[in-house]
Amino acid sequence: MDGIRTRDEERGRHEDPEENHESPASPPTERRGPRPAHGSTCGPREYYFRESVVFILPRYRGFLAESLRGVGFSLHPQKSLYAASVRTLVSLESARKFALQNAVFHGGKADAKAVLGRMLAEDASLRGRAQEVADHVERVVADVNRLPPEVQRAELSAIAPELLEKTTTIVGPKELPPLPNAVDGKVVLRLAPYPSGPLHIGNARAFVLNDAYAKKYHGKLLLVFDDTIGSEDKPLLPEAFDQVREGLDWAGVEFHEVLYKSDRIPLHYEWAEKLLSTGEAYVCECDAETLRKNREAMKACVHRIQSVDETIAMWKAMLAGEYAEGEAVVRLKTDMADPNPAFRDRVLFRIAERDHPRVRDRYRVWPMLEFSWAVDDALLGVTHVLRGKDLVMEDQMETRIWDILGVRRRPEFVHFGILRFKDLELSKSRYRKEIAAGHLTGIDDPRTWSLQSLRRRGIRPAALREFVLSFGLSLNDIEVPAETLYAENRKMIDKDANRYFFVPDPVAVEIAGLPPIEHAKAPLHPDFPGRGNRTIPVGPKVHVATEDFEKFRGKEVRLKDFCNVVLDHRARFASMENKDIPKIQWVTHGVNVHLVLPDGSESRGLGEPLVASLKVDDVVQFERVGFARIDHVSKAEVRAFFAHR
Repeated sequence: MDGIRTRDEERGRHEDPEENHESPASPPTERRGPRPAHGSTCGPREYYFRESVVFILPRYRGFLAESLRGVGFSLHPQKSLYAASVRTLVSLESARKFALQNAVFHGGKADAKAVLGRMLAEDASLRGRAQEVADHVERVVADVNRLPPEVQRAELSAIAPELLEKTTTIVGPKELPPLPNAVDGKVVLRLAPYPSGPLHIGNARAFVLNDAYAKKYHGKLLLVFDDTIGSEDKPLLPEAFDQVREGLDWAGVEFHEVLYKSDRIPLHYEWAEKLLSTGEAYVCECDAETLRKNREAMKACVHRIQSVDETIAMWKAMLAGEYAEGEAVVRLKTDMADPNPAFRDRVLFRIAERDHPRVRDRYRVWPMLEFSWAVDDALLGVTHVLRGKDLVMEDQMETRIWDILGVRRRPEFVHFGILRFKDLELSKSRYRKEIAAGHLTGIDDPRTWSLQSLRRRGIRPAALREFVLSFGLSLNDIEVPAETLYAENRKMIDKDANRYFFVPDPVAVEIAGLPPIEHAKAPLHPDFPGRGNRTIPVGPKVHVATEDFEKFRGKEVRLKDFCNVVLDHRARFASMENKDIPKIQWVTHGVNVHLVLPDGSESRGLGEPLVASLKVDDVVQFERVGFARIDHVSKAEVRAFFAHR
């Protein structure tokens, strides 16, 4: 799709002593100590930069050495310097601080993805090299996770005590660069989805940028469905028209007019006849193999030299059905010596006998996208075309047609790089086949990454928008982990998401020696005491997650917001004191919870009783599990879709 198609924590909250999650931090700042005298030792939290040489504190060298060596930095013979970039040092220090913070609030074990997301959310300049940062984070997290919990807390308190306090990061609006020759109130842009299925996250850069610029310039945004006939492999789907509009509505995209290419075919025919009459286009009967050989040899087709009258007669024969599908096409005359073979005499029209979802069999000669846009960009008054840099040849085709026909009012072409997600392959045609085969549940299956699936998981449209705009209008191709999007969403939903216990894969535990307590109380949200508390029933029999049971069996843990026990099938009550020990979620009895994960797998378990009172579309945080959107509530169970940690 032209413009949309693709080619094949910051958490901001004060941590409750019982809250077993990350707390926020202020954006990292560079701290520079005075230049040390020769032979002197740096202070406990100082480092000094001089050109590309970095003086590293003795206390930091242990955990930095391996990471720095791993990316090619060399240890100075004096063993006190590393040749490194300032940005890398700051990145590694931030990783250490955030890993310690994450570990302190997650039972001594930091999560690399959460740390990475925090770093990318704090410093957008790191996103362009997210994979490099991710590699650093993996090593730092592994080092931090080897430390005892008390050492983790002590080090965090020493190097970044502010991470144990509530902070708020204020993110200002992201300014897009101006469009060339743009006049406020006069800008006309267009989205051009190909209706073969719903829009997915890979289309987001196109529709977000177009919408943002239309709003920036108080202009118009046209939604023009590219519903030319398509192909056997990528057919038009009747339901896709509504699916596309549904996705754009969810994303907050405001379009001012909806048009369909299939309604504009007569206009395309008029322009085709004008073009054919100039002698700069012709009807070709060559088969695909002959065309390929001619292009490779930079040889003109035999039909290229036929007269205009012959060409017009053949064109009318195409329209009259005298040619079968594949027997004739219309080609544009270009330079047969063009460095790009694909640009040599490209196809403008072809015959297709398939029924169209909207106009059925009304037309059998269909324009290719480049020709249709040469017509419609001119007639619709489009002023700027924003499209991926992989579509530059489309610019050339439109320009060539305008040159021939003397079109003077033309849009500006503006390009951006491709945005890809690490370890994520997006394919509408593949998802369509897997849905038909029953391997996927539908277009909102989380594995499709459609806009419908993002909504179902609890991703906010504003988070998707901020995620896209954070990269600006750049020609650079960008590959990022999904955690980058999650970091934006986390900042938006954290304050609204009340906390609840969900115990996946539960195992029953009997607590011996438990005092006569009827219930425990836990805050709905640690940052907003005014919301009140949850009342959780207490009894000698509780359920904990199998993973926690196996990990902490025989050790003292805290049943969060309740008491401390030595964990076993027959556990022993230890105390009520809120100790600095691992904290785990628990329930006595509750509601069955079915949690659908992003990879399509499922996690089943028990939720605290209050979960049964949740409503569809509520976004909550299951403590120590992650954020989720409530999808279905019944007496039998509550179904939720996992968003992210």
